Amino acid sequence: MKKLNWLGIITGLILLAVNLPFVIIIPSSLTAAGYLSFPPQGFSWQWYEKILDRPEFIDSLWFSLQLAFVTAILATLIGTLAAFALSKYQFRGSRVVNALLLSPLTVPTLIIGIAVLMFFTRIGLAGTFTGLLLAHILISIPYVVRLVLTGLSMFDYTLEKAGYMLGARPFRVFWDVTLPLIRPAIVSGMIFSFLTSFDNVTVSLFLISPGTTTLPLAIFNYMQETLDPLVASISTVVILLSLVFIVLLEKVYGLERLFGLTSQSH
Repeated sequence: MKKLNWLGIITGLILLAVNLPFVIIIPSSLTAAGYLSFPPQGFSWQWYEKILDRPEFIDSLWFSLQLAFVTAILATLIGTLAAFALSKYQFRGSRVVNALLLSPLTVPTLIIGIAVLMFFTRIGLAGTFTGLLLAHILISIPYVVRLVLTGLSMFDYTLEKAGYMLGARPFRVFWDVTLPLIRPAIVSGMIFSFLTSFDNVTVSLFLISPGTTTLPLAIFNYMQETLDPLVASISTVVILLSLVFIVLLEKVYGLERLFGLTSQSH
């Protein structure tokens, strides 16, 4: 009789626990019943069709995509420059600057939301797109800094020196030598910034207005009024959209490298 593979059993149970929300939400969105239930009663696409009859979901989806796209661009630009400065130049207080850049990862998002609400109310940015954008950039920059620093930790700076010795200008060296080698880390930081902005609820909750409601908060507001399979269908759309970007992240950078499981590049 073969011994039980306890490690495999434990791993399987952990995977089941992590993916249990997907196992419940996705089938529940395909029910033919008029109420939220699992297992689903019958099969129907009607709840996906009804998403189109809810303009608040469509409008908030487009708004979330636009907000996440702009957040990803600006957070990637700022975070990449900061990572370069921290990695390439040794200056007094660099560790403090690094800690401050990564601090949004350690501070509860509820506290960040309250802090930015108080500050933006004082300067007149509360309830505006600019205020919401700045808050999302704040919570997205740490991911970019961390990923780009990881990419730069494996970068051979002698390649840059060789470019300078051959007479290339600094911008040319950066564009032709440095950027191609760390591009996967930068793109991964951009994808992570997009997901962080698109999925955020806590910080956005303090800064939205009727014209700046994100999709997660539109779902949250709808659930306070009623709980039907429409919630499961729109949640499935969010899950699938996020899954697309996770797959892109795996293709571009590799999840093993992202979580420090391997030092080999893909």
